[in-house]
Amino acid sequence: MLTTVVALAVLTGTAIGASATSATESSKAPAPEGLPKFYAVPGKIPGKPGKIVRFEKIKAPKIDGTVYRVMYTSTDLEDNAIPVTGTIVVPSGPAPKGGWPVVTWAHGTAGMADECAPSLSPTEAVPETNMLLTQGWVITATDYQGLGTPGLHPYIAGENAGRNTIDIARAARTFKPAHTGRDYVIWGHSQGGHTALFAWKIAADYAPELTLHGVVAGAPPSQLASLYAFLKDSGERQYLMMAAGGLNAAYGDEAAPLDEVLTPKGIELLPELENGCLSYVHDLAQQYDYSEIGSVDPYAVPAWKVILDENDAQNFTEENDVPLLIIHGGDDGTIPPISSVLLKEHLCTIASVERWLYPGQTHGGVVQPSLNDMITWINQRFKDSDSEVSPSGPPDPEVTNCTT
Repeated sequence: MLTTVVALAVLTGTAIGASATSATESSKAPAPEGLPKFYAVPGKIPGKPGKIVRFEKIKAPKIDGTVYRVMYTSTDLEDNAIPVTGTIVVPSGPAPKGGWPVVTWAHGTAGMADECAPSLSPTEAVPETNMLLTQGWVITATDYQGLGTPGLHPYIAGENAGRNTIDIARAARTFKPAHTGRDYVIWGHSQGGHTALFAWKIAADYAPELTLHGVVAGAPPSQLASLYAFLKDSGERQYLMMAAGGLNAAYGDEAAPLDEVLTPKGIELLPELENGCLSYVHDLAQQYDYSEIGSVDPYAVPAWKVILDENDAQNFTEENDVPLLIIHGGDDGTIPPISSVLLKEHLCTIASVERWLYPGQTHGGVVQPSLNDMITWINQRFKDSDSEVSPSGPPDPEVTNCTT
């Protein structure tokens, strides 16, 4: 077996600027090269997930609220306390009785290098921030583990990212300047859509003190076996290289042995994942046919099949009473639209699901035309309303639910 690409840091300790309990000693970690000192991990962080480690206010004259960069505690798949960074954005004016509701954003694929952490550009971390703030919502936006903090980002490890996404909403509750309550909605797109689905799955057990009212998953990867077959011969094969490194980082060599799915050249290239963001890794992957990087179909390797099945929402089986909305662009060339048709049909066996397809929209292009419709849907969810939302686009969306 290979040694793990990057050892996952187990870091616990005391909060800065917030009270903490169950603090554990750990080695300090300097800020990653090229990042501000804020990203240095102290020798202690809180052991309990959802506690603020440190924060700083960011000047953001174009944002109709107050922007904070934060480091907070989350947990990895072995329940070790880990530091994660992100952003909390608070609306202007006094909070309502009971505190602001929260929309916690799970970002799409940015890359796996520390420089790709969205909190480095916090005013650009969330699409159309001001539209959300106008609704009276606090916005929380995780970077995910490993982006700006120690270790390789566990790319496409769904529960891992789901915990990070929920824990920053928890952190906002312990962060006095945010004035948040218990109510929250999860929204994510692409990798973030995948994350949103896993946060939806674990939320009731993982954070029972919060009330999840709804989840929006934009263009979520699912049917991973079919997606593998689609991507390996496409111009987007960098995602497979990233998934190999990310899942190995999350599960370790014994559970996710790299030498059983990657060629020596593929293994040699993995350190490059930390040398640039998505466009860098994309250009790198285009220099090779996937056969030069991947040795076999990972579904033919029992250990990898187990992990991939665990990270595919198509395999969810537990009933869920939290409403789910899936959004997809009709011309998505990264996540084929048929995948969300199949996903919706399966999830309708365990939950209430809607799917909005925006004709002619691309993978990333669907976010803007669907935003107003999504905001209306989220408002209804915060009201616990059973009223159906009729999205208007443009373009005119195709709407299906569990009865159509």
